[in-house]
Amino acid sequence: MSRVTARRRTVRLSASGETRRPDTLAVEEPLEIRLGGRSLTVTMRTPGSDIDLVHGFLVSENIIGAPGDVVSARYCAGTDDEGRNTYNVLDIALRNPGPVPTRAFLTTGACGLCGKTALDEVRTRTRFPLPRDSFTVDTDVLAGMPETLRDKQSVFDATGGLHAAGLFAPDGTVLAVREDIGRHNAVDKVIGWALRENRVPAHDLVLIVSGRASFELVQKALMAGIPMLGAVSAPSSLAVDLADESGMTLVGFLRGDTMNVYAGARRLRHRPLARPAS
Repeated sequence: MSRVTARRRTVRLSASGETRRPDTLAVEEPLEIRLGGRSLTVTMRTPGSDIDLVHGFLVSENIIGAPGDVVSARYCAGTDDEGRNTYNVLDIALRNPGPVPTRAFLTTGACGLCGKTALDEVRTRTRFPLPRDSFTVDTDVLAGMPETLRDKQSVFDATGGLHAAGLFAPDGTVLAVREDIGRHNAVDKVIGWALRENRVPAHDLVLIVSGRASFELVQKALMAGIPMLGAVSAPSSLAVDLADESGMTLVGFLRGDTMNVYAGARRLRHRPLARPAS
């Protein structure tokens, strides 16, 4: 079995009785991120694309802005009860190392930031302000992106328990898809991919997420210079406020041929389906 999934015994109860069988679950393990040997943070994630995850996280926190800012990323020694490397500690060496931040990160629920303070903090920290009119996307093309994202979720098919994030070109071409038990980690993974591919600032890309659009996901997109974020579910009020004030296009309830546009409608080209004559 891949390390992203694990098997556990379960008892399935139904109207016809009970059945004992193994079930496939998404793996959740801690990843400690270190800068120059000093602990920066620990995130719970699904193993896989850890290098992308760390690069994306460091972009989101304004610690790096280009792939050359990272000299090396290596797993530190750490073993389980059977002596195997757990690959749960990544140490990052930066080209221009500075003090390791000690504040709580915006991506944590206990950051203590709210309302106008949070909006001002993110807007002033981003290295990549959004261009006003970088591209437009046909709404029928945007509507097809969640289905493409879903088709690429191989681990979700096995477990039913992972979020996904995908980066798309404006014509609907999917460029990168990552899965994780945490929606913020899935976004960090695709942002890290973009950075390592020299596509940050991502002024020509669309970010699609499988769940809701929270404030932290909008701020991650903003920190990477992504002008458009589409979510299958609802946004939060603060997510809408940040998108509106930063000039981002934010679309929620992106399902089938319907969607709610909460900010930045100018980047969408709507082509309603022609109704047959009565």
